[in-house]
Amino acid sequence: MATATPLTSPTPARTRRRAVTLRRPAVGAAFVLPAAVVVLLLFIVPLCVLIFMSFQDWPLLGSPEPNGLDNYTSIPDNELFIGAIGFTLLYTVLATVIIFLVSFCLVAVAGSQRRGAKFYRTTFFLPYVVGTASAGLIWYSAVNDQTGIANTVLQVLGLSDGPWGFLSTPEKALFTTLTLVVWKFIGFQVIVLVVGLQSIPGELYEAARLDGANTWHRLRYITFPFLKPTLALLLILSVTGSLLSFDQFMVLTRGGPDNSTITMVYALYNTAFVSFDLGRAAALSVILLIALVLLNVIQLAVLRKRGSDD
Repeated sequence: MATATPLTSPTPARTRRRAVTLRRPAVGAAFVLPAAVVVLLLFIVPLCVLIFMSFQDWPLLGSPEPNGLDNYTSIPDNELFIGAIGFTLLYTVLATVIIFLVSFCLVAVAGSQRRGAKFYRTTFFLPYVVGTASAGLIWYSAVNDQTGIANTVLQVLGLSDGPWGFLSTPEKALFTTLTLVVWKFIGFQVIVLVVGLQSIPGELYEAARLDGANTWHRLRYITFPFLKPTLALLLILSVTGSLLSFDQFMVLTRGGPDNSTITMVYALYNTAFVSFDLGRAAALSVILLIALVLLNVIQLAVLRKRGSDD
């Protein structure tokens, strides 16, 4: 006589494992969802609105009207923006090179293990926590022709008979702004470089020293190769930040003298909030965004190629 085999239910352990497996995607989605919402609301949606505005004749007051590619085709006729491109590129090259050189020199002090190194690191980093606009106000009060302490110091040292006019010519205005930027941003690069240097095994330097390698050889064959990822990060941040400069020129020079220190973002600001042409300003923003993306892609490609060649 055949007997029926009773159906057995899954064991509790197997059921729990299946439930955990099913819950994992849901838990992961729950963690990702807030960040996705933030990116959607603060980046994707504004970007779509910006692109839409760039194809509109969009006054500050009044109804927008479609105008096709007019905002883009009129960019070559925007003398203020075209002039700002050249100045921004010059400022970017100077600021990036000077900050890198000064940071490397200061790392020799802040990166050592001697007493006082932590004090120097803190001192160098403090200006970085000050907002750029606030730093610009501090610098403006220091170089003011009437009450600025910088003019007083120059006169006491016998280097000037009167107010030097830190913002009176395009060259002096650029120099003054560069000193502000170097003072404010070298601290960040110094700290990042110190962290990168501390990640290099000390045994490599010791072995190189025993093999007779001099300081230049140790820098070339040990320090620089190990610091390449750090230098790539600093280069991208420095170039991007310089190309997007606005606060320091807005507060310190107001684009003067004679519009000689107007950056691309400053020209964009004037188009939107001085000329009240939001559509054209949106088109300039799209062009600037595309240029920044392409520049960063090129920088990463070049750095990766050099890394693979090494």
